[in-house]
Amino acid sequence: MFSKHDQIQGYDDELLAAMNAEDARQEHHIELIASENYTSQRVMEAQGSGLTNKYAEGYPGKRYYGGCEHVDVVEQLAIDRARQLFGADYANVQPHSGSQANAAVYLALLQAGDTVLGMSLAHGGHLTHGARVSFSGKLYNAVQ
Repeated sequence: MFSKHDQIQGYDDELLAAMNAEDARQEHHIELIASENYTSQRVMEAQGSGLTNKYAEGYPGKRYYGGCEHVDVVEQLAIDRARQLFGADYANVQPHSGSQANAAVYLALLQAGDTVLGMSLAHGGHLTHGARVSFSGKLYNAVQ
């Protein structure tokens, strides 16, 4: 799938074996969970950068603590590009979880009581796909 894990090889062969096995699994299986989607080498490179080490609560230029100036640049790039792509006045590129991202879509497009089709947990779905214990199973007529 991607280039070898040069820094791990010879240092921790057990970890390397697990990493290679996961690479093979992703290469040969399709993921239908957006947060577990197959990413490009460029995305993997960005995620493997020092940016991953930085937690940046708040918004660009309005963080709750310092040291976020470079993360602010990256996030602002994402905001500007999303606005341009969708012709939008505003964009928020910070879903903290798949659940919050799904909730944003539900609330933007549906009314309480609307019918939604979701995949059950037993078949690879997510709690937010209409499970009775989730907001989506309580607010919407979920069919699984």
